[in-house]
Amino acid sequence: MRTFAHIRPPSLAEAALAARDATVPSAFLAGGTTLLDLMKLGVLQPQRLIDLGALRAQFGQVRSDPGALRLGAFARMAEVAAHPDVKAGYPVIAQSLALAASAQLRNMASLGGNVLQRTRCPYFRDPSWSACNRRTPGSGCAALEGANRGHAVLGASQACIATYPGDFAQALVALEASVAIAGPRGSRTIPFAALHLRPGATPHLETGLRPGEIIVEFIVPARPWARCSLYLKIRDRQSYEFALASAAVALDLADGVVRDVRIALGGVASVPWRAQAAEDALRGLRLDAAAAQVAARAAFAGAVPRAHNGFKIALGQATLVRALMQLASMETTA
Repeated sequence: MRTFAHIRPPSLAEAALAARDATVPSAFLAGGTTLLDLMKLGVLQPQRLIDLGALRAQFGQVRSDPGALRLGAFARMAEVAAHPDVKAGYPVIAQSLALAASAQLRNMASLGGNVLQRTRCPYFRDPSWSACNRRTPGSGCAALEGANRGHAVLGASQACIATYPGDFAQALVALEASVAIAGPRGSRTIPFAALHLRPGATPHLETGLRPGEIIVEFIVPARPWARCSLYLKIRDRQSYEFALASAAVALDLADGVVRDVRIALGGVASVPWRAQAAEDALRGLRLDAAAAQVAARAAFAGAVPRAHNGFKIALGQATLVRALMQLASMETTA
């Protein structure tokens, strides 16, 4: 049994103030659906939990206006997935949330916690493996020569090939969302796509958040392609499983021709992956199976497979083609 302290600051300012005390290893607690697992496994051993539950009243709302959708970071995944404004105007968000985890977890997990969830790499989650640069910087990456079927083919490095596990983040990348952050040094807003960091030589630095910073809101612009969007997730079993490959696609079609498109890939990359090469390949083309194949090949042009995950390239390409054609069909019959 490892003891830890638990505090519940009544305000954002007091939560940020508590986090400034670097003498006590601390962790923020929102829904707890990831933190609890990692503490049980011994991966994380905070001496103090800073419970952010009191912030839900202020930062747990969904607001929609003609210019943007604003999602409070403490809103629950299930309630956002079921929100009528989200389902009607931003279906890729509703679908990505509905396809994640189990009903029990979706009822507890917060949006902010969801995008900050840690990798499911088994070498990271099992402290008996000493070689994990995310857990212990400089120790190596056991997955490079180990079991790496579920690992990344895009955006990885020799220091880490772990895959980003979430679904919601891909939707935010595809819709070019921003994220509002508050912390001891004040507030700032950054593009959501800049939040997660590729592993490079420092995989233990997973996000650009500064010490003590808290995500408070996601801002999704009301762009023409947001309403015509979907999330397709391929996994080993139909539900309650992480993606082997996924695609978040938002499309602006005019008489079958792609005026604009946004694509993000999941399950295949070290971070939520914006497939800009695929977007560039599609613009101005009539969207048919051949054009979708061209985009899919472009999306994985830089893929680096390992011993057991090479299948993800073909699977990821097929997933993107299927998502594009499914969305084009929906738009044509609408």
